[in-house]
Amino acid sequence: MRDLPGLTRRKILKGIAAATTISLRRAWTQPYRQANTDWFASCRFGISTHWTAQSQPVGQDDWLPFEEAVNRFDAKRYVQQAGDAGAQYIIFTSCHALQMLPAPCEAIDRVAPGRTTRRDLVGDLADACHARGMHFILYYNHSCNHGDDPAWEYAVGYHAADKSPLTRNLLAIVGELGKRYGSRVDGWWFDSCFSLDPRGIYDSVTTDLHGYQFPWEEFVAAARAGHDQRLVSLSSGMLTHFLYSSHQDYEGGEANDLVAVPSSRYTIDHLQAHRWVCLDNPDWVHGRVTTPLAKPRFKNESVTDYVRACNQSSVPVTFNIDIDRTGKFSSDSLALLSDVSRLLHA
Repeated sequence: MRDLPGLTRRKILKGIAAATTISLRRAWTQPYRQANTDWFASCRFGISTHWTAQSQPVGQDDWLPFEEAVNRFDAKRYVQQAGDAGAQYIIFTSCHALQMLPAPCEAIDRVAPGRTTRRDLVGDLADACHARGMHFILYYNHSCNHGDDPAWEYAVGYHAADKSPLTRNLLAIVGELGKRYGSRVDGWWFDSCFSLDPRGIYDSVTTDLHGYQFPWEEFVAAARAGHDQRLVSLSSGMLTHFLYSSHQDYEGGEANDLVAVPSSRYTIDHLQAHRWVCLDNPDWVHGRVTTPLAKPRFKNESVTDYVRACNQSSVPVTFNIDIDRTGKFSSDSLALLSDVSRLLHA
């Protein structure tokens, strides 16, 4: 880029940033229009995995650095196995305890270099899902939780007295990813809202907020960049209900166990109901080296009855399945869900 007379690169970039901010502000100050959740309500169940930079291999010699693990991850095989087990959508964890994204992201690189990858695994998974007629939901965690990633917490602005850099950085991350993926990402599931906002049932804020209120409406507007029908959920935590903002479309639904069967499609706050159950590993992430993948915690009949009961109210159920660093699923859990899918069609 060549500087024009009186116009430097810095001024150009500041102008672009200002224009983006104005655009987002206009979006979130308008009355919120919920996205159409019909496709989600029609699903029986989906599969999620907590495949993260902390995922460990089952095999003793299978550990690889994060970027190499991302490069070797077989996206088509992953989606094929989930689809063959009956899943109609996937929730994939992008960032969790560590802010390590298996995709490019300039907004993250500006905050802390070395935490993204050249390969766009997120995009490859989204494309593989859509090629099979499945939907793709992206989980994102800002990684400012209990000092799990202290270097990131300080770099992103979580502990700064002025929280405006934190806001700008997080909005830039989700906005960049949203614009890149467009309709390829059908939804967001945002975790750890309770580490940014103490008003909910859980309060895990570990910084002095100095009266700061996280701008959820502006955040959701950024998350919808590139696709205004993208579903958004702001999690209030396990088996809790708290509405950080009316600007969202479906319930986080984190139940962990086969509990809390919904009585209707919508919550009292008019969100599409949803349940998320940990099918095998109660720790969610396969974080122990050379440890076998977990087996299902429930019987086939119990899982089938639970899904059927939820589906009677047009509520989908997501099952989190154990997965190791190489991308290997728990075969026992896949087999159980295949049987559940068969019984639901019987």
